[in-house]
Amino acid sequence: MQVHVEEISPVQKKITIEIPAERVNEEIDKAYSAIQKKAKIQGFRPGKAPMQLIKRTYSDAMREDVMRRLYQETLYKALDEHKVEPLDSPTIESDILEAGVPFKYSALIEVMPQILLQEYTGLVVNREKYVAKPESIDGELKRMQENMAQMIPLDEDASVENGHTVSVDYSMTVEGSPEENSGAQTAEIEVGSGRLIPGVEEQLIGLKSGESKEFTLELPAGGDNAESAGKKGIFSVTVKEIKRKELPELDDEFAQQFGEYDTLELLRAKMVEYHEKHETERIENEFKERVIQALIKKNPLDVPESMVKRQLDHMFENLKNRLKSQQMSLDMMGLDAEGFRARFRDDAADKVKGGLLLMALVEKENVSVTDEDLTLQYEKIAAGNPEMLDRIKEYYSTNQNAKNSVISDIKEDKAIAYLIDHAVVTEVDAEQLKAA
Repeated sequence: MQVHVEEISPVQKKITIEIPAERVNEEIDKAYSAIQKKAKIQGFRPGKAPMQLIKRTYSDAMREDVMRRLYQETLYKALDEHKVEPLDSPTIESDILEAGVPFKYSALIEVMPQILLQEYTGLVVNREKYVAKPESIDGELKRMQENMAQMIPLDEDASVENGHTVSVDYSMTVEGSPEENSGAQTAEIEVGSGRLIPGVEEQLIGLKSGESKEFTLELPAGGDNAESAGKKGIFSVTVKEIKRKELPELDDEFAQQFGEYDTLELLRAKMVEYHEKHETERIENEFKERVIQALIKKNPLDVPESMVKRQLDHMFENLKNRLKSQQMSLDMMGLDAEGFRARFRDDAADKVKGGLLLMALVEKENVSVTDEDLTLQYEKIAAGNPEMLDRIKEYYSTNQNAKNSVISDIKEDKAIAYLIDHAVVTEVDAEQLKAA
C-alpha cells in the first residue's frame, strides 16, 4: 500500500492511498463469495447460482462493499501511521474499483492548525469609560409609568386629540388595484405615535365617537406590499371609542407597587445601582471581546470549517432558545437558518480563533486551576444559594466531563485576565470608541 500526505492548507491535509491490484482482487473475490451464499436468484437455490451470473447481477453491490472495507481497513491505519488527527469525517474521492487494477483514492481531512503564539503582551486596547446617566433612570421610570397607565373612556362629546387611543373600524382600497383592497377590520390606534401610514393618525383628529370619515393618501414605500408604493389608498374609518391615557403619579405610592421600596427615592436608588452594575458588566464584556480581537489581529490563523460550523450551530441553538423564552421566533427577526449562518459566519470564526489562541496561551503560560478557583466558580454558579451550592459541588465531584468543562472555562478566564494585565489599556468615552 502506497500512502502520500499533502498539506493543502494549515488546516487541511490530503492523504492519497493506492492499494495493489492483488489486494483488490482478493477483496473482490471475498465479496462475491459472500454475496453468492446469500443471493436469491430465480431458478437457483441460495448459494447455488453460478458465479458468472452473480458477477453480472451484483457488481454494484460488490463495489460498494469492497470500497467500504478498503476505506475502513486502510484510511485510519494510514492516518495513525502519519500522525494525522482528523477533526471531522473526511471527504473521499476515488477511482472506479476494477479487478486487476490498483485502487486509488484520496481523503481530504481537516486538522487542528499548529498555533505559534507570538505577540500576546502589550496589546493596545481601549476600554469604555463608565459614565452615570441620570436620564437613563428618568427614561426607565417613564416607561414603568407608561406600562402602569390606565385607559379612561371619554364621553360622546369628546373629540380625538394627539395622545388619545382610538378604537376604529376601517377598510382601505388601493386605487386601480382591487386585488390589494382590505376588508373591514378593527384596530386600536394611538394617535400621534407615528406607527401607521403617514397621515392616517392626523386624519382622525377632531372626530367624535360614532363619526365616520373617508380620505385618500399616497401609500409609501417600505409597507407590507411593495407593489402598492406610490399608489392612492382610499381609507374609510369609523370611530367606535376614544380613550385617554391616565398616568400614575411618580410618588412613593407608585414605588410601593414594586415590592420593598417605601419611597420613590429608594426605588430610584435601586435602579441606579442596577443600571451601574448592568453597564459595568456590559463594558467589561465588550472590553474582553476587544482584547481577544486584538490577540487575533496580532496572531492571524486559519481555522477548520468544521469547527466554525459547530460554533455556528451552538450560536443558532442559543438564539432560538433565547427567542423562545421571550415568546419570539426567527421569523419575527426576518431570519432563517441559512440567513443566520451567512450573517454570523465571521463572528463564529472569530470565536473559534479566540478560543484556540487562548488555549495556546494557557499552555504557554502554564495556567493552572486550584481547588480555591473551583470553589469560587461553584459559588458563582450557585448565585448565593447555599443549598444549591452543596448540590453543585456534589454534581461536579461525580461528573468528570462537567468538571473538565468548568476547569476549561476557568483557564480561559485566567488567560483573558493575563492578556488584560499585560495590555496597554486606555479608557475612552463611548463616542470615541464608536468612532474608532
